[in-house]
Amino acid sequence: MASVASPSLLLRAPPHRLCVQRPGIYRDEDGRSWVTVALCISPSQRREHSIRVHLWQIPVHPQGTLFFNQLPFSQLPLTWQLCPRKQYQGSDSRTWRIVDHDQIGATEQLTLMRQLYHGE
Repeated sequence: MASVASPSLLLRAPPHRLCVQRPGIYRDEDGRSWVTVALCISPSQRREHSIRVHLWQIPVHPQGTLFFNQLPFSQLPLTWQLCPRKQYQGSDSRTWRIVDHDQIGATEQLTLMRQLYHGE
């Protein structure tokens, strides 16, 4: 007997476009909210560093407050546009690679990374 996955458990494709609604909160083309839950700047063995952003697709109350409002949101673009080869182009013309796109329970998660070069 073959098992069939429930449609609600199937992972959707990554959003085509994410536009900032307010610092740390983006909205996709379907009106879903994506919340920045972690922003990490990591040194590497070479001269450049990387910045990694973790976004969760969760409902957000329009007037709700963010419990993580100390994150450096200025490092993030106002808009991300999905491009070929598993990457996004930011409104700042920088490329962000999709590191992970997964679903844990009911929460869809998207992790993006870009290299920071000396002087950024």
